[in-house]
Amino acid sequence: MRAIYFSHNLSFITPAKTSRDTLREKKSWFLILSNGESFGIGECSIIPGLSIDNASKIDDALTKLCYNLNDNTEIDKKIFNNFPAVQFAFETAKKSLISETPFELFDSDFSKGIKGIDINGLIWISDMQNMRNQIDSKLSQGFSCLKLKIGAHDFSQEIDLLNSIRTRYSASDLEIRLDANGAFSKDNALEKLKKLSNFEIHSIEQPIMKNQWEFMSFLCEKSPIPIALDEELIGNNENKLSLLKNIKPKYIIIKPSLIGGLSESNEWIQLAEQNSIGWWATSALESNIGLNTISQWVSTKNYNIQQGLGTGNIYSNNIQSPLFVKNGKIFYGDSKQWNSSFFLDKINEPKNS
Repeated sequence: MRAIYFSHNLSFITPAKTSRDTLREKKSWFLILSNGESFGIGECSIIPGLSIDNASKIDDALTKLCYNLNDNTEIDKKIFNNFPAVQFAFETAKKSLISETPFELFDSDFSKGIKGIDINGLIWISDMQNMRNQIDSKLSQGFSCLKLKIGAHDFSQEIDLLNSIRTRYSASDLEIRLDANGAFSKDNALEKLKKLSNFEIHSIEQPIMKNQWEFMSFLCEKSPIPIALDEELIGNNENKLSLLKNIKPKYIIIKPSLIGGLSESNEWIQLAEQNSIGWWATSALESNIGLNTISQWVSTKNYNIQQGLGTGNIYSNNIQSPLFVKNGKIFYGDSKQWNSSFFLDKINEPKNS
């Protein structure tokens, strides 16, 4: 087996702003495994300030992993302890290698192009008029569920925006999810949640910063809006059951790239379902490689809620793929649309290059 990796800088068409940061460019790393006859691809994707992976040391971790694979030596599992995104890349590259094609990892109606996956439309933080324009655009595209990033504007402006939406669309016509990315404080969180509840909000992700279990549990009990844990899961794979039983959220958000891959994600889902906690999966701003893997994996699950997989069109230089969004669903089209040469050229480079 030959193992190589390379990086690719993805450029946002429009800056992606949250209460935490503004992203204009994001690096992804691609791990390629080849056995001489076929190849597999896995993506290592992080979000600065959110992932626990140290971005400055990812190259070292991938170099060490490729050395172990190329030298047929035992893989140092410690590589994955602090690099869940590397673990996701390795796990999915192996799955890709043994699949019928590198891009069709799971057999489902989705990967066969028969059925789409219901997704939410994502509204990034911007000036209020731009956010209104984003909302109108998503609704014209057939979305019935929108997720709004909040927490960077004056709270009264965000209330006005939600009021303008609900004036035009009832909760039966449009589901609204919110994502605060930990922007609320202990002093104002419950008060803000009560005010937001006037607009029939489906759920709110991570209202306060992570690792405040006692207060987050209090909010989950008292909030009139169901709370979904997102950042809270990252770096807590050793404490899954304890976290869920102590905080008792209504939902958890599964980001495979950030929590150590599909195996860890499966464990989170299993424990959540055993404890009557809902879930949905979202991308972590991967390229179409990671987005495709997560979408195909989700399509094998028993879910009844919109997923957060509508991020394939946010980059100007994404990997060409058959993924497309129509009427609030993500679909997988003709597999011939993949730009395989993007990866084959790397595989065919001389080993000492």
